[in-house]
Amino acid sequence: MKVIQCGLGLMGRAWINTVQASSNVEFAALVEVDAATAQKRAQEFGLDPALIYPSLEAALAAVKADGVIDVTPPAAHQAISFAAMDAGLPVLSEKPLAGTRADARAIVAKSDQTGVLHMVTQNYRYTPLAQTIKRVLQSGDLGDIGAVSVRFFKGPHFGGFRDEMDYPLIVDMALHHFDMLRYFLNADPVSVYGKSWNPPWSWYKGDASAAVTAHFSSGAVVNYTGSWCSQGQETSWNADWRFECANGVLTVQDDRVYVQHLTGLEDHGGVHFTTHDALTEVPLVPMELQAQAYLLHEFYEAVTNGRTPGTPCQDNIKTVEFVFDVVESFKTGAPVTS
Repeated sequence: MKVIQCGLGLMGRAWINTVQASSNVEFAALVEVDAATAQKRAQEFGLDPALIYPSLEAALAAVKADGVIDVTPPAAHQAISFAAMDAGLPVLSEKPLAGTRADARAIVAKSDQTGVLHMVTQNYRYTPLAQTIKRVLQSGDLGDIGAVSVRFFKGPHFGGFRDEMDYPLIVDMALHHFDMLRYFLNADPVSVYGKSWNPPWSWYKGDASAAVTAHFSSGAVVNYTGSWCSQGQETSWNADWRFECANGVLTVQDDRVYVQHLTGLEDHGGVHFTTHDALTEVPLVPMELQAQAYLLHEFYEAVTNGRTPGTPCQDNIKTVEFVFDVVESFKTGAPVTS
C-alpha cells in the first residue's frame, strides 16, 4: 500500500518512522510546505527529495497512491481531507479531527457523501495500558461504573501552533483523555461543565489549565482536572485514573493498573464500614503492535480488506463534539447539554 504523508514536522517524524518500519505500507510521496523542514527530514530519514512536494495537489498530480496520512496542524485538516477524498483516497488523520467544530462536521459530511474512509489516529486507545483498563472494565468483574476521576499534569514546551491556541490543554491534549473516557465507558457525555484558566507563569497564549465535570449516558459522572504548564510532580501522558465501581475500584497511577474488590461490611461500634481485599496490580496485556503502528496497520486492513476501523470520523466526531462542548462551557460559564 502506497501513501502520501502530508506534514513532516514534530509528529511527522513519528509517522515517517512508523511507515518505514511497516512491512505493508510505503511512501508514494510526502508533502511539506516548509522547504527547510523538507530538506532536514530528507537527510534525517534518507528520503528521496524528489518525492517531497510543496502541496498535496502537486503530489496527487505526480504519483499514484492508495491513501493519505494527514499530519498537518489542525487548521489544515479540512483542506487536506477534502483534497484526498475528492481524489478517492482514504485518509488517516492525526487528531484532532479538525481545529473547529464546523470543520470536523464538514469532514464527516464529505466522508459520508463520497463514501471514502476517513479515520483518526486516537493512538492512546491502542496501548497495553488502555487495553488492560478496557479489558478489566469490560469483564464486569467490578460492576457498574458510577464515577471516574482523571488527573493530568504536564509541562511541555512545544513551541509552534500549540502555543497560540485558545485552549491548548483541552483541544490538543485532553482530547486524548476524553476519547479514552468514551472508549472505557462505552458511552457519550450528555452534559458538561468546565472552567479554564492560565497560570501567571504559563508560556501558552491560551488557557493551559482546566477542571471539567461530565455526565455520561451510562450514568457515570466524570471529574477531569489538568494542566499543560505544570511545574512539577507530573503524571504520565496517559494521566492518573480512578474508577469507582459497584464492586470495587480500579486505579491507574504512573501507567500501572490496580484493582481492589469490595468484600463486605464490618461493624465498628454500630457504624458499618466497607471491607476490601488486598490492592492488586494487574499485568498489562501484551500487544504486538501499538499506538501509531497499530493504527497504521488498522488503516491498511481497512483499505485493503474492507475491515471497519475503531476510530472512523463518524465515531470520532463524538469526541470532537465533547471537546467543543467543554470549550463552549468555558466561554459561557454554563453547563452544555448534548
